[in-house]
Amino acid sequence: MVEKMQKSNKVRKFGGTLLILLLTIMMAITGCSNPQKNTEGEKTQASTETQEQKIRTIKHEMGETEIKNIPKKIVTLELSFVDSLNAIGITPIGIADDNKKDMISKLVGSSIDYTSVGTREQPSLEVISSLQPDLIIADAERHNAIYKDLQKIAPTIILKSRESTYQENLDSFKTIAEAVDQKDIANKRLTEHEKTINEIKSKLSVDANMTVLPAVVRDTSFQAHTTSSYDGELLELLGLKVAVEDEQPYAEMNLEQLVKINPDVLLLANNEGKLLTDEWKENPLWKNLKAVKNEQVYSVDRDLWTRFRGVESAEAMANDTLKMLNEK
Repeated sequence: MVEKMQKSNKVRKFGGTLLILLLTIMMAITGCSNPQKNTEGEKTQASTETQEQKIRTIKHEMGETEIKNIPKKIVTLELSFVDSLNAIGITPIGIADDNKKDMISKLVGSSIDYTSVGTREQPSLEVISSLQPDLIIADAERHNAIYKDLQKIAPTIILKSRESTYQENLDSFKTIAEAVDQKDIANKRLTEHEKTINEIKSKLSVDANMTVLPAVVRDTSFQAHTTSSYDGELLELLGLKVAVEDEQPYAEMNLEQLVKINPDVLLLANNEGKLLTDEWKENPLWKNLKAVKNEQVYSVDRDLWTRFRGVESAEAMANDTLKMLNEK
């Protein structure tokens, strides 16, 4: 009898122990599941907060534009904006390329996949709209009149490009980087850019009094670029003295006016076809210019020197300058 009671007690103890063990396991499972749910909830909340942080108000030449999240489908209406995006590793889906895809390939250094939205002067609103962009970058000088139309298609920022100085162009680059949420990459690129420009400047060995005149030559005009122009400001940053100092970026001049200035170096961005300087070359006044007599007249790439602009284009221009002026 005693033996049976002992066996019964052992069974009860075992059953009790098993019950306690099961309850412990269930509590542990329940305890673990709640933090997991909390963690998932926290992740969702964090994700929502991150998205909210991507809503940014971008200040530009026509006011302020709110941009939600990170733009992926970008349309650019000036070439310098293509340069800016390329410098931070972004390809626009639409570009106002003047219907010259080879010009864009030259700008970015390779063939890229994009849709032409027409000319920079008159971009097609219909084509832009068909691309369903989430950001449009337009030029303050060319596109201010269609700003409201562009805003109806997508968030639009208006920046200086065509009439910008070198520094204003860098400011536009910073604004673009903010709009696409790539400020850190842009700041790093600007640091590299400053280093590159300073290195090129240190390699330039020219007379401090030597004057340089960049100019665009067309069939009926000679347009000198002053200290206030994009290329003029860049040349001065490199330590060169631009021959025409003026608050206006460009100055139309005839041969007699050019003779009065008489620069040591001429950097001519020639238009396609017939040129006004072709006529001047037969004139004794032209032949008597210091730049002509000393063989310091250079033809520079019209696209690079007057159309592209931007961080990467400026570096190419600076390298051009180094090569031209240090080669003798």
